[in-house]
Amino acid sequence: MNIRERIQQQVFRLNGLSLNEFDISQPPGDPGLFGPDHIIWRVHGDFTSMLCGGISALMLQMLHPAALAGVWDHSNFRQDMMGRLRRTSQFIAVTTFGNTADANILIDRVKRIHLRVTGVDNAGKPYAASDPHLLTWVHVAETSRFLAAHLRYKNPQLSLADQDRYYQEAALVAEALGAQRVPKSVQAVEAYLQMMRPELVCDARTLEVMQLLINAPAPSWQAKPAMRVMLKAGMVLLPDWAQQQIQQPIGPLTQWRVDREMAVIAGLLRWSIQRGAYTRAMQRMGR
Repeated sequence: MNIRERIQQQVFRLNGLSLNEFDISQPPGDPGLFGPDHIIWRVHGDFTSMLCGGISALMLQMLHPAALAGVWDHSNFRQDMMGRLRRTSQFIAVTTFGNTADANILIDRVKRIHLRVTGVDNAGKPYAASDPHLLTWVHVAETSRFLAAHLRYKNPQLSLADQDRYYQEAALVAEALGAQRVPKSVQAVEAYLQMMRPELVCDARTLEVMQLLINAPAPSWQAKPAMRVMLKAGMVLLPDWAQQQIQQPIGPLTQWRVDREMAVIAGLLRWSIQRGAYTRAMQRMGR
C-alpha cells in the first residue's frame, strides 16, 4: 500500500462511510435530496474543512444545557468519541450525497432516536431531543461552523449569495428532522446566534466535554499530530464570544500558526482522498 492509500485509509477510519451501511455510488442517476449543482455538495465535499467544522460545531452545541444533557445522558460519547464522530459523519454524508431512499431512511432513524432522548438538564429543566427549538440550535451551530470552516480552509471567495443558498439548502434536512423557524441566510444565522447567547452555559460538565474533545484519541499514532492541529482549528472557528465562554481564547499568533499548519494538512488530505463521498456521488450521477 502506498503512502496515498495509507493516508486515505486513516481518514476513512474517522469517516461515517467506514460503517459500510450505505453505498453512495448507487443507484446511477439518483440525485438524492440535492444533486451536484447544489452548493451544499461543494461545502460538504471537502473532508478537511468538514472535520474542523464538525469539531467546532460540537464545541458550540455543548454550550446549550439541553444539547449537552442529551449527549451526556443518552450516548456513549465519553467512552466512544470516534463512534459518535463516525455516526454524525455518516448522517451528513448520506443526507447530502446519498440516494433519496437512503437519505430518508437515515432521517427517519434519527427522528425515532430523538423521541427516546428525554430527561432533565443540569439546571433541572426538562429537555427532549425532538423539541423543534433544540433541533434548530443543533442545526445552526453545525451548519454555521461547516460554513466558517469552508470559508477559512477551502474557499474564502465563496459569494454571499452562495453562502445564503447553502443555509437554504441545509435547512431542508433540519426541517425534515422537525426543526422550526430555521434561519436561512448569513444575516439571519448571525442574528439567531446572538439571540441564543442568553441560553448558553459553560459549567463543569461543559468543560469536561471540552477536555475530552481536546484530548480526543486519533485513529493512529501517525494521525495524532494532524488531529491535534484540527482540534485547535475547531476552536479557532468558534465565534470570539464562544471562545471566551469555554475559557479558550485564541490569540492572533495561534490563529496564524493553526492556519499555516492547516494549509499543509489540507493539501495532503486532498491529495490522498480519492474515494470520498463527493467523488462517489459524482460517479453515481455520471459526472
